[in-house]
Amino acid sequence: MPRSTLFAALFTALLSTSVSALSLSELTQQDASAGLKDALTQGAEVAVQELSAPGGFSNNPDVRIELPGNLGKASRTMKMMGMGSQITQLEDSMNKAAEAAVPQAQSLLVGAISKMSVQDAKSILTGPADSATRYLETSSRDQIRALFLPVVKDATDQVGLAQQYNAFASQASNFGVVDAKDANIEGYVTERTLDGLFEMMAEQEAEIRNNPTEAATSLAKKVFGSL
Repeated sequence: MPRSTLFAALFTALLSTSVSALSLSELTQQDASAGLKDALTQGAEVAVQELSAPGGFSNNPDVRIELPGNLGKASRTMKMMGMGSQITQLEDSMNKAAEAAVPQAQSLLVGAISKMSVQDAKSILTGPADSATRYLETSSRDQIRALFLPVVKDATDQVGLAQQYNAFASQASNFGVVDAKDANIEGYVTERTLDGLFEMMAEQEAEIRNNPTEAATSLAKKVFGSL
C-alpha cells in the first residue's frame, strides 16, 4: 500500500469511527486515547517518511519551498525569461535541506503523542477538522525547530548561493522586499519545513474527517469495536 494511502487509511480508521465508538459502553476513554495515540503515531511516521523522501518537498506544490515575498515573485519572472538557473539551484538546495531535516521530527512527534492525556484525546476526537494536527504543532513545534535548524544550516552552508541570499535578503529586508524573519536562509527554510510538515498532516486529517469511509484496519476493529 502506498504511504499516502496508508496514512489516509489510518486516519480513516480513527476518525470515521470515533463518534460512534465513544458512545459504546464497552469502550473506555482510556481505550479511545490509546487507539488515537496508535493511529497518530503511525500517521506521523508516514508523513515524515513522505516528506523526507527525495522530492518530498520539491515535487509537492503544497509544501515546495520557494524564495519569499517579492523575491519569489521576481524569481518566477526570471525563470520564465530563462534567467533563473541560479534561483532554481538555490531553491533546490532549500528543498533538499528541508527533506534532510524532517526525519528529526519523528521522535518528538511520537513523544508528544505519548504524553497526550485522556482529555486531550477526547478534545481531538470531538474538535475541529485539524484538532490533532494543531495539538501536535502546539506541543512540539518549538522543540522540532531546535532540531531542524542545525540540519538546515549544515545543508545550506554547502551552497555558495546561500551566503549570497543572506547578504542580499538582509539588505532587502530594510526596504520591505523581504520580511525580516525571512532574511536568514536557515531560519526561513526551517520555518517553511515546519509549515510543510504540519500543513500536510492538517490537509489529510481534514480530508478524512470530511469524507469518512468504512474502517477496515485491524487497529480500528480492535480499539473501537463494532459500530
